[in-house]
Amino acid sequence: MTTPLSVTLDSVAWHTPDGRCLFSNLTAQFDNRITALVGRNGVGKSVLAQLLAGQRTPSAGRCRRIGRVHYLAQQVQVLPGQRVAELAGVAGVLDALARIRAGSTPQVDFDQVGEQWTLAETLQQALADAGLEGVDADTPVDHLSGGQCMRVALVGALLQPAELLILDEPSNHLDLAGREWLLAQLLARGQGVLLVSHDRLLLQHVQRVLELGPQGLRSYGGNHAFHAAVREAEQAAAAELLQQRRHAQRKGEQVLREQRQRLEQRSARGSRAAANANQAPILLGLQRQRAEANTGRARQALQERQQQLQAATVAALAGIEAAAPVLLQPELDGNGPEWVLRCDNLQLPHVAGPLRTLDLALRRGERMAITGANGSGKSTLLKVIAGQLPAVAGSCSVQVPLAVLDQNLQQLAPAHTAVQALRERNPLLPEGELRSRLALLGLDAALVQLPNVQLSGGQRLKLALACALYAQPPAQLLLLDEPGNHLDLPALRALEQLLCQYRGSLLVVSHDEAFLQAIGVHSRLHAGDQGWRLQRD
Repeated sequence: MTTPLSVTLDSVAWHTPDGRCLFSNLTAQFDNRITALVGRNGVGKSVLAQLLAGQRTPSAGRCRRIGRVHYLAQQVQVLPGQRVAELAGVAGVLDALARIRAGSTPQVDFDQVGEQWTLAETLQQALADAGLEGVDADTPVDHLSGGQCMRVALVGALLQPAELLILDEPSNHLDLAGREWLLAQLLARGQGVLLVSHDRLLLQHVQRVLELGPQGLRSYGGNHAFHAAVREAEQAAAAELLQQRRHAQRKGEQVLREQRQRLEQRSARGSRAAANANQAPILLGLQRQRAEANTGRARQALQERQQQLQAATVAALAGIEAAAPVLLQPELDGNGPEWVLRCDNLQLPHVAGPLRTLDLALRRGERMAITGANGSGKSTLLKVIAGQLPAVAGSCSVQVPLAVLDQNLQQLAPAHTAVQALRERNPLLPEGELRSRLALLGLDAALVQLPNVQLSGGQRLKLALACALYAQPPAQLLLLDEPGNHLDLPALRALEQLLCQYRGSLLVVSHDEAFLQAIGVHSRLHAGDQGWRLQRD
């Protein structure tokens, strides 16, 4: 018997521990459709997902659930000594099955198993289908890469007896094959799915998009392409409305200035006439009071009308998305070496087989994508080039200043502010100039004073780019490891725009084909079964 699914938000609000309202008055219903939850970093998507799953309690309103809900967080917790069964969240059932087969009779074991008598066989088949050949329930997770651990966690989530599956950024660490596998599983599931994701491959196949923003929760009935088209039309309409409101404000303020000038002239004439009038002082005083009262009311009316014009413009401005970030181009040496990077017979640590050794050369201004399956050594290669890991053998020579932006942006000290981080890289720039450059990237005066740990993923990535390119000397080679992870769609588009403005050389590890095309890669280094293969346009 199929359990019905209905998860409903009724005027739900959430306040942070310091009292800040993250969102309020959210009302929505979730059913068997594949639904995407999108929105800018920091608006509360993960908090909302946890409220839906019952892991948090709303500050106000109610969340009603009919059917079982399972939530998978975007950060997979991998513990030392952990087994695959534990990471997948099925160890309790498997252990109970093992005890029953060994003769255990306590009712608690039977209750633990429920109807999952074939879970061991199902898990093994699911691991193989996920591309995890040679992995079983007892495999130590220490032997797996980050992408493989995410696949294990997803396998476990897909095996949960839940009517609504909530996945928070599930494809962040998956290669292309992993993303295609996940998509096939979700499409075949036949039950409710809520994806908190910016992955355009997955978003193209959802049936509804919910966008969480300052104005609340908005529903768009369609996939990412439909949502993007509607949002583009909304932005065009908002821009036209803003232009109309600004025109009306300018015209209205001109009329108000003329009315105010006539009012002051009438008031001045009345004062002169009263001064020259041959009337008793008491009558003159009463007349002056009435005139001043009338003038005051007229001035108040003009001021209120001006405030209305300004408020209408501000309201229209609220519908406009933030301007695209601007990257001031650093002074790069145009006469530098033609080849900025050379790796000869380079042997990588922690990598076995044909992928252990490679030769690589990168030209000045070249943009190269590094692609391949999870665990193939892509991140290891970047770490060796950056000098963060020693090579086993061979040589690696970098001829220009470089900067690394890893998946966790470890180069940013959590307790430092944006201004402090940028000043460390370039102490010669005046603080006003530092702030101006950060403001052009969308980091305003309030954000640049916060500790870096309080910034969103997109804001931290912009800061890391600023630290690399506004350093002294500026980086002429950027090594980027999955730079789109943890970014919302607007931040991802902003990153694409920033990288298109950059004039140096790029080495980019990414599984996002749309991202690679947007930044205009010239060549690809692919990690395959036969080793590294280089292809240039």
